[in-house]
Order: sequence, then structure tokens, then C-alpha cells
Amino acid sequence: MSWKSKKHQTGGKHKSSSTFEKIRVPGPEIQLRRINPNLWEIPSSGGMRVPARIYANDVLMESIRHDKCLEQAANVAYLPGIVKYSLAMPDIHWGYGFPIGGVAATDPKKGGVISPGGVGYDINCGVRVARTHLNIKDVQDRMEDLVQELFRVVPCGTGRGSGLRDGKGVSIEEECELIQKGSSWAVDRGYGVAEDVEFCEEKGRLPQADPRAVSTTALERGAGQVGSLGSGNHFLEVDVVDKVFDREAADIFGIEEGSVVVQIHCGSRGFGYQVCDDFLDVMQRAVVEYDIKLPDRQLCCVPVDSPEGRRYIGAMACAANFAWVNRQVIMDNARKAFMKVLDISQSELGWRLIYDVCHNIAKFEDHDVDGQQRNLCVHRKGATRAFPKGHPEIPGAYQEIGQPVMVPGDMGTYSFICCGEEGSMFQTFGSSCHGAGRLLSRSAAVRQGKGRSIQKEMAARGVTVIAKSHSTLAEEMSEAYKNVEDVVDVVDEAGLARKAVRLRPVGVIKG
Repeated sequence: MSWKSKKHQTGGKHKSSSTFEKIRVPGPEIQLRRINPNLWEIPSSGGMRVPARIYANDVLMESIRHDKCLEQAANVAYLPGIVKYSLAMPDIHWGYGFPIGGVAATDPKKGGVISPGGVGYDINCGVRVARTHLNIKDVQDRMEDLVQELFRVVPCGTGRGSGLRDGKGVSIEEECELIQKGSSWAVDRGYGVAEDVEFCEEKGRLPQADPRAVSTTALERGAGQVGSLGSGNHFLEVDVVDKVFDREAADIFGIEEGSVVVQIHCGSRGFGYQVCDDFLDVMQRAVVEYDIKLPDRQLCCVPVDSPEGRRYIGAMACAANFAWVNRQVIMDNARKAFMKVLDISQSELGWRLIYDVCHNIAKFEDHDVDGQQRNLCVHRKGATRAFPKGHPEIPGAYQEIGQPVMVPGDMGTYSFICCGEEGSMFQTFGSSCHGAGRLLSRSAAVRQGKGRSIQKEMAARGVTVIAKSHSTLAEEMSEAYKNVEDVVDVVDEAGLARKAVRLRPVGVIKG
């Protein structure tokens, strides 16, 4: 489907300037041109086919300029068939190949490529938020019990552990069905309701899924992990609506200040990791065969329409569908935990999915490029789709406000729900930020957390936290992340996504 706007926006709310600034980053010297207070550009040079653009304010640029992510944003601009810009969101930081927070659209009809590094290892890592009828006053005295029950019913940490009712996961035959059907597979088995599917990006399913493109190793790794959270920065949070910026959007979501919501952040577990690993091996060889010249081997890629490209797309879609099932099962188990601990009915709980978004994926979308509609392969790695109001691919309930954009922060401060804005369609291929973005590496965070009790520090902030591993809490301490309010302010001011509500965590489980 195509979408056309009444007007084109190219630079958010600020006028362009012609200021140039040379900065040093780890690696080569990079020249930055400041377009406006929230937008910077690395002009194309050398083998760059397009410029690179970075959305950031002065505060965020202070950390970005010392990270190799700027070099990576410039490297992405070397990809064959890339359109307009290599883009980076304000939560940008160093990643594999692409920076995390990177967006790139390639045109398959003009030699455009697909790159696993532009999707990431955790395919369709994403976020969903469910609302309830509850007020924080209804749960604050039971938070310890609630978090304990959530931790019991949602498997956390590395390795095996399924949230399906028997705890054993699925057979390979069932898994092959699961990875083709996506969210509806879980709903058909009693995990949620049909409405949940309607409130997932792509309705919780990529149709290109081809189980024949998936290795036996990937299937075996995923079979025992359906309905599990994993480790690292993945989490399940009980949040309270702390502030409403957009009353119309909050009313449509069915929430108000004081409302309790549940936020889930996870992806395709070992299944997606193995798919990525398998195809990186394939593409490292294929990039030589296709004579594609790149500045970084981690950007290995193949033409979208090549046999290798089609196989990767089929396998990636399977992993994306796995992730939607994973979040669906986790969400329904969380719903049941609330009902059990609070001893309330479904109608009293008022549980409903607001929306589920991906932030590690490549999809085919129609976009306006210089006045022409073109079907592009849009890579979003650590970036979220942010379609505006009136776009045909968002649910009817959100046609007047735009697609919900979930932006988790750190476990000690805030998260946001934003709404996609029209400016995203002409600046960033309908994309926005996906979170706060790391400030410290995991090892640096662990060093900084040595001798501290992060759990007690969170309790002092009014947040009940349970984690499978003490090291995870150190890795995920608040200081390890950028200020999510700075990140959200940039996309809001740039016209990519506007702030709707702010969430504050009160209960957290982590791997």
C-alpha cells in the first residue's frame, strides 16, 4: 500500500544551517555538517553512495562523538542500492556492522542489497505494552508478590525454558507451523484474544516466512524457548502512567495518569540468533562472489533478489514470527499472573494490548522518494517504525493519532509511548528511535557496579526488581544508558514521533 502526505517535511521544526565542524572519533576523521539543532550530516565521500544523517542534540552528541557508531553510520552509506541517506536515531551506539539505532532503505530494482547486520542478531526484538483498568493504588501493596509471580511464570535468563503450559516447548513440526503463522498461532492455542493480532505491527506475521530456509540448529535452539524472556536488556515491567502529554492519544489507549500498564521487551531468542549466524556465514562468502566492495566485513550483504537474499528473507521472517509468538505467550502469562495475585476477573483487570512494535527487522514498504513511490527494503536495527495518522498499515483505532511507538528507557527512570508523525515519512522512511541507547558497555557497567547492590538502589527508588543474575542488574543499571528524555525530545522536535505518555517502572523482572 502506498501513502501520500499533504506536505513534505525535511528537517523537523528547525531551519537548515550551513555550519561545518570536524570531529575526531575512534578511527578516521569525520566531518559533520550541522543542519539544525537536532540533525547532523556526514557528507558523502570516498565510497559512500549517500550522506549519513544523525539525529541528536548537543547533549547526546557528546557521547556519540566518542563512539565508533559515527564511522559505522558512514560505512552503511557504502551499501549498493541505498536510497537518500544512511540514518541514525538519537539512541545510536556501536553495533555489529550497522550501528544500533541505524536505518537504511535499499531499492531492489536498483541493485539494492539486504544485510543481516542491518537487522541484528536478535531478529524482531521488539516491545509491546498492555494496559489495564488498574490504578497504581490497586497494586502498590502487592508489588512484591506480583513481581515474584511474574518471575515464576515467565522463564528468564540464558538457555532453555518455555512459557508454554507444559513448560517443554514445542516439537519441530509445531515450530514449523508457529514460524509461519506468527501471533495467531499463540492466540489459536488460548494465549490471548484475536484482537491482540490486530494490534501488532504487520498483524504479528511476515508472510515471506519459509521454514525450508531455516537450519535444523536454529529450530532445535528455538523449540524449548517459546514464551521466555531471555537475558541482557530484555525485561518485563509493571509501569505506572506518570505523565500524559497527548490527552487524545491516552484516551484512545484507555489510560490516564496513575494507570498500570505492562511492558515487554524481548525477541526471537536462540532461534533468531542462529538464523543471523547462519546467514552471516553464507553472506561473507557471497559478498565476494557478487563483487560487493565494503569498508567493513560485518556489513556483508547480497542483492535482495539473489537466491541468498531470498533465503535470508524467508528465514528472517520465520524468526520475526517466532518473536511475535514469544511476546504473545509472555503477555498472556503475565495477564494470568495479575489475575491470580490480585484475585480479580478478566473484566476487572481490563487487560488489552495497546501495540507491539519491532525494532530489529528488514521489511518491504512503499515510500515517496523524490516524488515517486518506490518499494524499498527498509532495514531498522534498533529503530522503530513510526507511521503517521492516516497511514493504511496502522490499526483503525489509531488512524487519528498515528502508530504507537514504544520507547523503553532504563529500569530506574522512564519509558515513553509516542505516536508516529508525518515528518518520519520524508526524513527517516517512517522510523523513530527504539529506546534510550547504551552509554556504557556491559563490561564497563559491571565494573562500575562492583560492590553495589543495584537491587537495593532500585528499591530505594520505589522499583521492585528480580533478576536471574546479579551481573545482569549491573549491566542494566541506569547509568549504563542515555537519558531517554533527551532521546525522545529529539524525535519529538524533529517531527518523527511526538510524546504521548510517560511511564515509570514500579516492578521489573530481568534475565
